[in-house]
Formats: sequence, C-alpha cells, structure tokens
Amino acid sequence: MLAQRIARRWIAVAAAVTVALGAAIVWYSAAGSADSGPRPVTEDEASRLAIARFRNYQARGRAVTISVPGAAGELVITGSADYRAKTGYGVVKGKGRNDSGNGLIRWTDRRVELRPLPAVPALPPAHPPGDGWFGRPLDPAAGALDRALAILLGLGSDRPDNAQLLPQNGAEWVAADQVNGHPVDVFVGPDSRDRPGSAEFVRYWLDADGLMHRVQASVPGEKNPVVITFDTHEYIAVPPVR
Repeated sequence: MLAQRIARRWIAVAAAVTVALGAAIVWYSAAGSADSGPRPVTEDEASRLAIARFRNYQARGRAVTISVPGAAGELVITGSADYRAKTGYGVVKGKGRNDSGNGLIRWTDRRVELRPLPAVPALPPAHPPGDGWFGRPLDPAAGALDRALAILLGLGSDRPDNAQLLPQNGAEWVAADQVNGHPVDVFVGPDSRDRPGSAEFVRYWLDADGLMHRVQASVPGEKNPVVITFDTHEYIAVPPVR
C-alpha cells in the first residue's frame, strides 16, 4: 500500500510538472510570435534608425573591420573611418589569390590608394609611408572592394534622417541579436533614394541608443555580403588623403 501511495504521488507530481511546462511553452511561443520579424518599425525604432548615421558623424571616427567577398578570395580591411573628413585608412589582407594585394589602403569618396607591404601589421601605422602608393578613382560600380569602401563612408551624415519617412521606405525590424556582447536590434532598409526596392539588401545592427555595431550589405554579382563591424579594435586617427 505504501508503495502504491508513493507511486500515485509521483504520478501526480509528474503530471503537474508536465502541465506547467506545457503552459510555459505555450506562453513562450505566444510571446515570441508577438514580436518576431520582419515587421514594420515602431516610432522609437524609426527614431533610432534616423539618428544612426548622425551618431557616426558625432563620434567623428569609428574603428572598423570590413569583410569584402570576391571570387578570388575574401579581403579583410582593418582600420578606421573619419566621418567628418569622409576618409578611411587601414590594412588590407586577402585570403586565397587576393593575398597578392596585401598592404595599406586609404580612400575618400572619390579616390582609393593602395601601398603594398611585404609583411602586413595587424593595425595600420599612425604615420603611413610617404611614398609607394598607387592610386585610382573610386568606382562603386567597378567591384565589391570599391562598393564596400563607398558604403562605409556613406554610413555617416551631418544630420539625422527623417524618421517619419523610414517606415514608408521599407524599414523593418528583423530580430534581436548581440554583437560583441552588446544587445542590438537588427533592421532592414530603408530604400536608398536612387535605388527603390533596395531596403532588403542592407541590414543594420543598432543598440538602444541608435549606435551602429554592424552593417551587412548585398553586392551585385557576389554570393556573400559585405560585412562592416564597428569598434573591433582601438581607433586610429585617419591621416589626410591627398
């Protein structure tokens, strides 16, 4: 009899636990489905998106790492962007056949210059060499590298965007995430003024204050996107580009 009473008690406990777990699962599923993306941005989220590029301008410079896809192998640029002067500076390292272009890189929205190095440091020197640079016009339509450099410089603005227009132009909340331990929200869009329908090709990882932690952009002709990650190392002031 004692054994039967104990068995019945364990059965009751197990049933209660099962009911509780089932209720928890139902509640969690309902809570998750209530805020799962993509969905239109809220007023607060639109405001965060609107100030994101202005936050970069306010900071003046951000440390960045850029991953550039390519058929000959990935390029990784580690350096800094100056959003007041619209310039960038860093070291570029390639994987696969692209490692032949390893060296220093600096650019504006109109020109890019490369300086080959036999041994590439982890970070660019504060004072770059005065000679040995090879320059050409920056052409975002020419390939993934130039497009990535142009995208990075375009992530700064001397004024906030119009938050009221962002939902109309395709901006959406996608998911909650983390970047280097920072809680962020992932957004798509908005459309660029010269490329309607482009919202889905750019994603922004923003924290609660509208600060960018990562940006991902699709590149025509490439399977993988350009990925820009901010604050991956100490900021190095960008020397003036001639």
